[in-house]
Amino acid sequence: MKNNVVGRVIGEIVLILLALLFLYPLFLAIFNSFKSFQEVMTDVIALPKSWTFDNYSYVWKFINYPRLFLNNAVITILGLAGIILVSSIAAYKLSRTRSRASAIIYFICIMPMLIPFQSIMLTVLKTARFLHLSDSTWGLGLLYWGFGAPLAVFIYHGFVKGIPREIDESATIDGASGFRLFFSVIFPLLKSVTTTIIIIDVMWIWNDFLLPLLMVNGSPTTKTLTLAAYTFVGQYTSDWQYAMTAMVMAVLPSIIVFIFLQKYIVKGVVAGAVKG
Repeated sequence: MKNNVVGRVIGEIVLILLALLFLYPLFLAIFNSFKSFQEVMTDVIALPKSWTFDNYSYVWKFINYPRLFLNNAVITILGLAGIILVSSIAAYKLSRTRSRASAIIYFICIMPMLIPFQSIMLTVLKTARFLHLSDSTWGLGLLYWGFGAPLAVFIYHGFVKGIPREIDESATIDGASGFRLFFSVIFPLLKSVTTTIIIIDVMWIWNDFLLPLLMVNGSPTTKTLTLAAYTFVGQYTSDWQYAMTAMVMAVLPSIIVFIFLQKYIVKGVVAGAVKG
């Protein structure tokens, strides 16, 4: 019994140390966002000698934070809505259809998870320009449907396989079929796994850098918060205090979402993996 307690304490200490190690870059960015340029260049690790919010007021006005926040919100909500809608319907249909063709289509749907984005980004950019989706927050939101769907289909598919088919049959007998069956009966049962996908994709889309850099970096009115933070880093000189401040302001909303919904991550992922 005593050995178990000691082992548990040691395990908790190790986990706390690892957590602090992973959180250290975030703390470093927060601390430096309250420093002046001279303090940052003098000692980037030390705490601020005098805490000031001048950096935040300057960055708020310089990057037009409300406008860029709206851009991020539009891109994230549009991308998230499409990923959930398309992936849940596709996963349900593929899970309920037992055939070789269904298995092949499912493999094709999840296969893009194995393809690095860097290897196809030029093709994606040319295609987006051909379809007039570039330099548009709405167009960027639509592109996330394709990049986010493979993982979502994979998670939904494993979860749907654990839902008894008798539920479908009972709903069909009661007169529900097609989309009504899915949205009235099946989709409410996907609440936990849907929450997991929301958290994962919000953290990804909101903080993404490379795809927005390729798609919406041409105009100040279409930029995202992450791109705005990059504007303070130049070739010859960099305002690190403003860059850190902008980065903190950019990631803060996604961190808040994660804090409030984190308990659903493990629950949804485990359910999707085990029930399959």
